[in-house]
Amino acid sequence: MGVFIDPSTDYGFKRIFGDKELMINFLNSLLEGERVITDLRYMNNERIAKQKDERKVIYDLYCETNTGEHIIVEMQKRSQKHFKDRALYYSACSIVEQGFQGDWDYELMPVYGVFFLDFIFDKDTSGYFCKDVSLVEKYTGKVFSNKLHHYYIELPRFVKSKSECDSFFDCWIYNLANMNDLKELYFKDRDAIFRRLEEIASRANLSKEEYDQYRYEWKINNDYFNCLDYAIEQGLEQGREQGREQGKQEVAKNLKAMGLSSDNIMKATGLSIEEIEKL
Repeated sequence: MGVFIDPSTDYGFKRIFGDKELMINFLNSLLEGERVITDLRYMNNERIAKQKDERKVIYDLYCETNTGEHIIVEMQKRSQKHFKDRALYYSACSIVEQGFQGDWDYELMPVYGVFFLDFIFDKDTSGYFCKDVSLVEKYTGKVFSNKLHHYYIELPRFVKSKSECDSFFDCWIYNLANMNDLKELYFKDRDAIFRRLEEIASRANLSKEEYDQYRYEWKINNDYFNCLDYAIEQGLEQGREQGREQGKQEVAKNLKAMGLSSDNIMKATGLSIEEIEKL
């Protein structure tokens, strides 16, 4: 482990962006030229199912600005088959919830989904590391509605050097993308917010209890992905002679034997819950 906490871990991500000053500053760098956030409040990140058979949603971080916009901020460590659909579902839940609040004339507050990706999720496209997705009219390219925005920040696509960071947003992403290898954070002379980021992210500033929790979560996270990689490798080896679908089933069997939940096995293999539970 390095000088700073790993921002791609659940603990590291929530420690950094659970700080309101850091969150507001980052979001303003992302939304520069579009809007300015002056204040926000963190909301319950767990959406309780209203129906017995309804799926529960747990966001990494969920907040509301002082002007009413809802913002979902997520870190995704590994790719999954239907990640775009999952992102849309998360945003849709936030939209639907607005209809449960007393008298309502269908006017929606905007919902922003900010998704940090520690992988390249759209290999068929290239270009800018941050995809800005909104509802547009197909033939004119004009915005149809400003009520749904998605930002996909593909960290592996960020290849700028320190000297190439022109925008304030670049400075943020440079520090986050390279935090595991840095001895100190950069651009502190440009804005004091990066001194605060350095203070919050420094392992030396964790209490013993905080450090123990971070270390435990880091180990669990590391062990999980090592086991996942091994299980996939073994399953694919066994399945090469049996065909692709059977290969997926072998992977799922290995993961199931390791005690992983059906949800996590579904994310790793693309098999349905029903298929997994039949194994």
